[in-house]
Amino acid sequence: MSLTRRLQLVGCNTEDRWMSTALKVAFATSDMKHVDQHFGAAQSFAIYAFDQEKICLVEAMEFGKLDMDGNEDKLAAKIKALDGCIAVYSQAVGASAINQLKAKGIQPVKISPGAVISHLLLTLQDELRQGPGSWLARAIQNAMPADPSRFDQMEVDGWEE
Repeated sequence: MSLTRRLQLVGCNTEDRWMSTALKVAFATSDMKHVDQHFGAAQSFAIYAFDQEKICLVEAMEFGKLDMDGNEDKLAAKIKALDGCIAVYSQAVGASAINQLKAKGIQPVKISPGAVISHLLLTLQDELRQGPGSWLARAIQNAMPADPSRFDQMEVDGWEE
């Protein structure tokens, strides 16, 4: 099953500098307000970019109606569509999908039915401000390109043991 519709919003994308440092997360949703879909059978995803100060809907994508039938082929299109996301929130996700998502650097997050997307985003934003927890800290580290000059600055600052 392939992606049937994809709407990319330009509001955030015009700020290239912000988008290059913002984190992206996806939500399995049927109404763009609540997490109410199983990952494998999700008909749509809402993708948001966020940092400590700003949250912005950047993309909405829709798939055809899918059943939770164990058909692995439908997962590839969904996982490919989430490229660049650090996490995907859903009501449930199967073991095979978990393995495939993690292999692509996307953290699957299981959420209670009907969780409100805006509340989840505010919680993520607050976690960034307070100091990210384990999975979010790993995702941030993996999302940031390695700076080849980072050791030069360490040498200038000096080493203390």
